[in-house]
Amino acid sequence: MSGERNEAEALRLIAAARTAAGNAHAPYSNFAVGAALLLSDGSIVTGCNFENASYGLSLCAETVATARANAEGRLREVTAIGIIGGMMRDGVARGSDPIRPCGRCRQVLNEAAQMGGRDLTVYCAGAEGKGFETHRLSDLLPHAFGPADLGIGG
Repeated sequence: MSGERNEAEALRLIAAARTAAGNAHAPYSNFAVGAALLLSDGSIVTGCNFENASYGLSLCAETVATARANAEGRLREVTAIGIIGGMMRDGVARGSDPIRPCGRCRQVLNEAAQMGGRDLTVYCAGAEGKGFETHRLSDLLPHAFGPADLGIGG
């Protein structure tokens, strides 16, 4: 993928993730996260974090987006993800430092990656930051356990 196309893809996903973060239900942490998955046909599936008073039942944005892609029968089509996050102030996520997926989300994303037979590109940005980081999921979760270890895959 060329650098310009890569940057355009990243900016498109980060913008969609920022929009999704606006719907975050984060009354306990006040930390809004948005995620946007790119599918092989160029369409985007988004998610935002959804906290629960029983903290362990909270859902991360990446997990919500991945579950939505799966519910649409498109888990194997995920090719990339953009993630943003920041503290909520005046109903808007703020902050410029890039955030990265937590360990649980890396494992959930690995499921989509292995089922699709590809490594995912992960774009990480802050809620308001102009820059972003680019990672390969395999670098964020080396030696991952997943469907391939159970004889299942793309």
